[in-house]
Amino acid sequence: MTPRVLDALVSAASGKATIAAYKTAWRAVRLAPAFLAYGFGDQAADLMWRRGGKGVARMRANYARVRPELSDAQLDRLVRAGLRSYLRYAIDSFRLPDRTADELRATVRPRNDAAVRAHLESGRAVVVFVGHMGNWDVAGAWSTQNLAPVTTVAERLKPEEVFREFFAFRERLGMTILPLTGAGDPFAGLVAAVERGDFVALAADRDLTRGGVEVDFFGRRARMAKGPAALALRTGAALFAAEIHFEKAPAGEGMRGMGGYFTVVGFSDEIRPPAGEGLDPTLAVQAMTQGCAAHLEAAIREHTEDWHMMQKVFVEDLDPSRDAAR
Repeated sequence: MTPRVLDALVSAASGKATIAAYKTAWRAVRLAPAFLAYGFGDQAADLMWRRGGKGVARMRANYARVRPELSDAQLDRLVRAGLRSYLRYAIDSFRLPDRTADELRATVRPRNDAAVRAHLESGRAVVVFVGHMGNWDVAGAWSTQNLAPVTTVAERLKPEEVFREFFAFRERLGMTILPLTGAGDPFAGLVAAVERGDFVALAADRDLTRGGVEVDFFGRRARMAKGPAALALRTGAALFAAEIHFEKAPAGEGMRGMGGYFTVVGFSDEIRPPAGEGLDPTLAVQAMTQGCAAHLEAAIREHTEDWHMMQKVFVEDLDPSRDAAR
């Protein structure tokens, strides 16, 4: 959930206008009946789709990279579905504080979570590489209640007051949030979280620090954060990749409160360091991050509309000179 959601509500989403729109939207969406709240989300998404803009154009470019077989018309429809999924995420998150633990448990479908649970129950911390897919807030709240306390790192948003709202919101859900910048070294905080036995979940399919690694992703080069692999390698925590996507609920499942969708949280098998003594840690981090990227690639191919990526990921977009050299 980012201020970009509010682009559909205000023509100039900055400063006091963003803060006022954000607070108004949160209050209105929480109070409205589900069919109105989610209907509003679809309408706002369609407005974003018609208006376009940098974020929408970037989503379209990313989708074109991962689904090159689609025609222009098919790609347009996919972008519209992606924006509707993104606004569903926002509406879900706005309404999340009003859900009970039982209601939350009923909305999430975990898959392949046995190994994650076994590690946590044995006292071994788990580090999870997460993509910008589905509803991270729902998955994080569910994990805190059903797996182990979640610790994560959050990018500092502007304006600051909106960042503080997001920060407080996620901490009310039981998560520990470490700011990426402006509050000391987040990696040290993550090491401490591992030592506590936390469930450390890090969105890593985009490199925010310029210290990430290049991986093969849909037959192209992409830059992803090395934090999950580096943290697991340094601390001995178990590393997994997770995908989060929406799944339409069958009629009569009582899911209207979350817009008629389940949130699916699926885990990879454990991603281990390469075998061999004396392996260079840099190469180990590279290989482990590549394993995470491979899991995410398969999930995005199947659920492209739930990949809410409106930033540059592929090296040829980050550095056009690299594309010219191909």
